Amino acid sequence: MRSPWFAALMLLTAVAPAAAQEEVNVYTTREPGLFAPLAQAFTAKTGIKVNTVFVKDGLGERVAAEGAGSPADLLMTVDIGNLLDLVERGVVQPLQVVAAESATPANLRDAGGLWTALSLRARLVWAAKDAKLSAMTYEELADPKWKAKICIRSGQHPYNTALVAAMIAHAGPEKAEAWARGLKANLARKPGGGDRDVARDILGGLCQIGVGNSYYVGLMRSGKGGADQKAWGDGVDVLLPTFAGGGVHVNATGAAIAKHAPHAATARKLVEYLLSPEGQKLYAEQNFEYPVNPAAAVDPTIAAMGALKPDTLPLADIARHRKAASMLIDKVGFDQ
Repeated sequence: MRSPWFAALMLLTAVAPAAAQEEVNVYTTREPGLFAPLAQAFTAKTGIKVNTVFVKDGLGERVAAEGAGSPADLLMTVDIGNLLDLVERGVVQPLQVVAAESATPANLRDAGGLWTALSLRARLVWAAKDAKLSAMTYEELADPKWKAKICIRSGQHPYNTALVAAMIAHAGPEKAEAWARGLKANLARKPGGGDRDVARDILGGLCQIGVGNSYYVGLMRSGKGGADQKAWGDGVDVLLPTFAGGGVHVNATGAAIAKHAPHAATARKLVEYLLSPEGQKLYAEQNFEYPVNPAAAVDPTIAAMGALKPDTLPLADIARHRKAASMLIDKVGFDQ
């Protein structure tokens, strides 16, 4: 016969609420559809629920305004400059994620341990096939031989502001300004549209070369954007340009733990997962981005463009020139 104690225990078990599911709140400037596959895979592996809040603009301002009551755990940006803005605003805390040091090269993470890159995008040159180009430097974009032959999106777009910032870091402000003026003089049309429009305009004969991000090549050539975009991607040659004496310019998706994160432990688990070979593989397959973890494979579509040799300048050093780069772009009237 069962004791009264056993019956009481069964009663308590029956009425006790189920244990709350672990969760992590992610504030991200990345489009929700691009992050969703990684969040779903993490939940499937760990059981931790990922709540995603898309913040297109003003991520730092929002977290700062929310203060100690902010529900944000993990802060993710698609541009290294925005990540440094979070640091400067004092809204982050030390990562304390082992993988951030073991799996991420030193120039792709904060020396003080406050943030890490998660994936990379390279700023490439796309060319008409009849141009028959096999190699190029960023400096050559200002060569007069390309007068009225280059297409590019707005100079004030973060992708291009970061490229100008990298040029300042490499060559200094005076040479960077001369380069920007030379590039402007070579434009075939007013800067605008997106990177995929650059490929379209090259294929349409409006320009011979252009500048675009690596992952757009994967998106176009994969057919995910439709038959027209596939034709644009297949219709251009892709070069991995370098700085003179340097490597290929890259920008990064990165992450930091919010200063007042209510679920800091689960946020760290998510960062660990995103930097693991499994998480890095998803970045490569889903978004056609370069992994930061050297142990992870690059998607075949991207690998076919050639081996990436990223510039070794620390991302943080480049990002510190972003305001000067923005001012320089306006000074030379790049978008006018």
